Amino acid sequence: MSANSFDARAELEVGGRRFEIFRLDALQERFDVARLPFALKILLENLLRNEGNGSVSAADIEALACWDAAAEPSVEIAFTPARVLLQDFTGVPAVVDLAAMRDAIVALGGDAARIEPLVPAELVIDHSVQVDVFGTRDAFARNAAREFERNAERYAFLRWGQNAFERFAVVPPDTGIVHQVNLEYLARVVFVAEREGELPLAYPDTLVGTDSHTTMVNGLGVLGWGVGGIEAEAAMLGQPTTMLLPAVVGFRLEGALPEGATATDLVLTVTEMLRAKGVVGRFVEFYGPGLAGLPLADRATIGNMSPEFGSTAAIFPIDAETLRYLRFSGRPAEQIELVEAYARLQGLWHDEVTPEPRFSDTLALDLATVEPSIAGPRRPQDRVPLRAARERFQESLAGFVEPSAADAPAAIATEQIDHGAVVIAAITSCTNTSNPSVMVAAGLLARAAVARGLTAKPWVKTSLAPGSRVVTEYLARAGLTEPLEALGFNLVGYGCTTCIGNSGPLPEEVSREVAERDLAVVAVLSGNRNFEGRIQSEVKMNYLASPPLVVAYAIAGTMDIDIAGEPLATGSDGEPVYLRDIWPSSAEIADTVADAVQSDMFRKSYAEVFDGDANWHSLEVPGGEHYDWRDSTYVRRPPFFDGLAATPSVPRDIAGARVLAVLGDSVTTDHISPAGAIKRDSPAGRYLQEHGVSAADFNSYGARRGNHEVMVRGTFANIRLRNKLGGAGREPLPEGGFTRHLPGGDVLAIYDAAMLYAQQGVPLVVLGGKDYGAGSSRDWAAKGPLLLGVRAVIAESFERIHRANLVGMGVLPLQFLPGESADSLGLSGEEVFGIDGVAGLLEPGERPRQATVTADGRSFETRVRIDTPMEVEYYRHGGILQYVLRQLLS
Repeated sequence: MSANSFDARAELEVGGRRFEIFRLDALQERFDVARLPFALKILLENLLRNEGNGSVSAADIEALACWDAAAEPSVEIAFTPARVLLQDFTGVPAVVDLAAMRDAIVALGGDAARIEPLVPAELVIDHSVQVDVFGTRDAFARNAAREFERNAERYAFLRWGQNAFERFAVVPPDTGIVHQVNLEYLARVVFVAEREGELPLAYPDTLVGTDSHTTMVNGLGVLGWGVGGIEAEAAMLGQPTTMLLPAVVGFRLEGALPEGATATDLVLTVTEMLRAKGVVGRFVEFYGPGLAGLPLADRATIGNMSPEFGSTAAIFPIDAETLRYLRFSGRPAEQIELVEAYARLQGLWHDEVTPEPRFSDTLALDLATVEPSIAGPRRPQDRVPLRAARERFQESLAGFVEPSAADAPAAIATEQIDHGAVVIAAITSCTNTSNPSVMVAAGLLARAAVARGLTAKPWVKTSLAPGSRVVTEYLARAGLTEPLEALGFNLVGYGCTTCIGNSGPLPEEVSREVAERDLAVVAVLSGNRNFEGRIQSEVKMNYLASPPLVVAYAIAGTMDIDIAGEPLATGSDGEPVYLRDIWPSSAEIADTVADAVQSDMFRKSYAEVFDGDANWHSLEVPGGEHYDWRDSTYVRRPPFFDGLAATPSVPRDIAGARVLAVLGDSVTTDHISPAGAIKRDSPAGRYLQEHGVSAADFNSYGARRGNHEVMVRGTFANIRLRNKLGGAGREPLPEGGFTRHLPGGDVLAIYDAAMLYAQQGVPLVVLGGKDYGAGSSRDWAAKGPLLLGVRAVIAESFERIHRANLVGMGVLPLQFLPGESADSLGLSGEEVFGIDGVAGLLEPGERPRQATVTADGRSFETRVRIDTPMEVEYYRHGGILQYVLRQLLS
C-alpha cells in the first residue's frame, strides 16, 4: 500500500515558503474526521504520514478515522513520535543501553552504526542537584559545585553520548527543569523535517519522554507522554510506539477562577476528579468556554499532572493563547505563522465556533467553584480544602504515630518541634515553578510577610528551585528576590530537587530530635508527588501546595493550624497576622506579572542553552563510537544482552516459584525503585563501601542508575515499603525492603533473599494490589525485578507505563479477575506458585487472554496483560531492546 493511498498529500505555503503536508480533510468525504477529538486528529495525521513504512496500513487509518467513541479500546496502532525527550536520571541508563547495544550488535556480526537515533533526542540534566546548602546567598553556587563533584563521571558519559550519536543533544546542568525547557524552548508545536531534494515536511510536533511529566507540554497543544527508558530507546532507534487506540475523556471547563484560588488549587481539583472518574490508559482532552480565559501556564500545570490522575495524556487544543505564548517565549515569527496556518488548515484550531468533538465520556468543572487546597499526606489525588487542613491532618496523624502519641496534642511548643512540624518547605518542581502567577504570588506574600516582621520558623528547611533561569529573572525584576530570601527561600539550584527526593539532609539538630522522639514531621512542597519515602527519609507526611502556601506554612511551622482562620504568627507590632492579611489579590499578581515577565528574558536565557559553563567544559570526555567501559560505580555495561542469540528462544513455563513480596494498593515505582538516598547498611550501601565509596559520596539511587549492581540492590528498598508476605499468621515484616526466604522463613533484605533463590534456581513472583506501579516512568522499576529473578507480577490493576515496562523487560504482568485479590483468594505468599502454558500465551487469538496460576495446587484464573500483538513480540524476544536489536541485525 503506497503512502498516499488516501490522496492526502498536499502543499502549504506560509511566508513565501512551501511545505508538504498530509491533509486530514482528504478523509472527510468518507469519515467524519472533523469531530474527532483534537488528540486523535494528531494520531490520524501520524498514521497517514507513516502509511507504508511497515507498521501502518490503510486498515489502521480507517479504524482511527471511524473511531467509535463508545467502544472499549481494542485496535492497535503504531505511533511514530517526532522526537524523544530525556532527563538525566532516566537518560543515563538509556544511553548505557544504547552503548551496550552497539557492543552486542558487533558481537553478533552487525554494524555498530546501526545503533543510532533516527529521530532527534534531547536530554536535559535536571534531576541531580541536591539541596545540601540552603538559606544562604551562595547556596546555588555551592550546590552546583557539589553536584559536579558527585556526578562528573555521569556527565562525562552523557557528553560521550552527545559526541557518539549524531541526533542526541544535551542541555547541561543548572539550566532548568526538562519540562519547562521543553515548554519554553524545545517544543515546536508544528515540526519541520528538512529533506534533501524535496519540500520540507510539516507535521504536528509529537514526542515520548523518559519522565512521566512529559505531558506538561500537552498544555501547548503538543501530544506526548511518558514512557519507560527502554521504550524511549526503541523510539530513538526508529521503532514506533504501539498502543491501543485510546478512549478520550472530554473535560469541559466553564467560568473563571475566583479570587484567592491558584492554578495549583485548580490542578489538585482536576486530579481528584479524574482519579475518581478513572482515566488510566485514556486520553483526557480539555474543551469548553473556560478555555479562552485559561493562561498557557495554567494549562501546562494541568497537563503536567496527567500521571497523577492516571491518564496517558491531558491535552489542550491550539488556539490564540497558544500563539500568544509562543510569541511571548521568543519563538521565531515564521514558526508562529506556520503553527497558525497549519492548525487552521488541519482542523486543529480551537475557537468559539469550533464544533464540540465526540468523546468517550465527559465531565465538567465550573472554575468558579475551585477553592484553596492542599493534597496529602501520601497521594496527590487526596485533595484537602484549606479550610479543613488542620482537621484532616489530625485524622491522618493516627496512621503515622503510636496511638498514645496520636492522642496527645500535635502542636509546636515554643522551643521544641512536635508531631506535625513542617521541617521542609520547598518551592520546587516542574509543576508550579513554570507558572509566573503562582511564583509571583509567593514573592508578593513573602514581601507582605516581611513587612509585618514575620520569619520562617527556625526548624524549617526552606528552598527555592525554579524551573528555568527566566523565573529568577522576573522575580528579581519584580523586586521579590529579597523578601523571599529574607524568609529563607534562597535559590538552591535549577532542577527537581525536593520533588524528586533530592531534598538533602535535615539540619542535624532537627534530625536528632525527629529520631529520638520518633516524630511524624511534615514536608510542604509545590511539587506533583508526595508518595511515602520519596521526599526525605525522615519525613513521614508530605503535602502538595501552591508556592504562596509553601511560604505560609514555613512561617507557621506546623500543619496543626487552621491556616485559613488562625493567625500564622505575631507581627513585629505585637499584633496577630492572618493569612488573609498577606495574601496578594488577583489584580496585584496580574499587574506584577505583566510588568516583570518580559519576552526578552526567554531569548536571553535560551540563547546558548546547549553550551554549558566552565564546569561542563572541564570534564574529561572519552571518545570513539564504542564506550570504554571501566570499573565504575556509576556507569557499567548492563547484562541484558549477555549471551544474546540471533534468534529468540520460546518463553518457558514458570514452575516452583516463590513470592518475593506481597504488596498492597498504590504501590508506586518509588516503592519499587527509589530515587533518593542510599542507606549505609543497605545492600546497595554495602556494595558501594566494598568498592571504596564512602557514605558521604553515595549520592542517590537516581544518580546511580547507570550501574545495574547498585540498582538491583536498591530494588524494593524503599524505607516505607510494607511487605505483607506471611499474612496474619506471621509476625509482620519490618517496614522497608525485607522479605522472608522460604520455606524456612528467615527475614532478609529482599536483594539477599533473591540472590539465595537465584543460587537455588527458584524463580520469583510478586503479588500486588490496585494501581500497581503508579508514579514515575522509571524503567528500573521493571529492570530491577527482572535482575532479582522476578518472572511475573500478579496484581489487581496496573498503571499504564509500568505495565508496559514489565512487558518491555520480559516480565509477565498478570491481573486478578474482577473482585479477586490475593486476600480474597487467601494467598499468604508462602505458597509455591506455577504458571503453565506461557508459550501458549503468545499464540494468535482474541484478547484478553487468561492464564491459570497454581498456588500449592490450588488454581485461579488471571488476565494476561500483554495487550497488543507487538507486545507479544517483545515478550517473545525477552524484551523490547532484544527485539529491536535482532530487527536491526536482520
